[in-house]
Amino acid sequence: MVTTGKILRFDEVRGYGFIAPHEGGEDVFMHANDLRDEKYLFQPGTTVEFQIEDSGRGLKASEVTIVDRAPSAAVRRETASREDDDGLCDVLSTSEFRQELTETLLESVPSLTAAQIIQLRQRLIELARAHNWLES
Repeated sequence: MVTTGKILRFDEVRGYGFIAPHEGGEDVFMHANDLRDEKYLFQPGTTVEFQIEDSGRGLKASEVTIVDRAPSAAVRRETASREDDDGLCDVLSTSEFRQELTETLLESVPSLTAAQIIQLRQRLIELARAHNWLES
């Protein structure tokens, strides 16, 4: 059965990532060997079409093709800045900040290890709390 979803994250160096199916349910693992387009095109937010298989270790996507590419980070930032009328930034919860930070680190430096990401997140969360950039 063919289904669609959005890429949550994809590590081009390691060759794997996860898709959130549009119909809901658990995230689906995707591997570079199952991509039908160039792997650099598979960015977070991209809509894809794929088959779902049970790999024995969980759900796995196969025959993954791009349906609609996600806007680039620069376009997302430009659109967000135009929509922000009050000139103030959003205050995020620690959980929201951690998620945004993780996605940014993975997109910016895909070679970071999990341990390095955890260390960076801890220090940046401490910094954000010290400046009251996060909700209490």
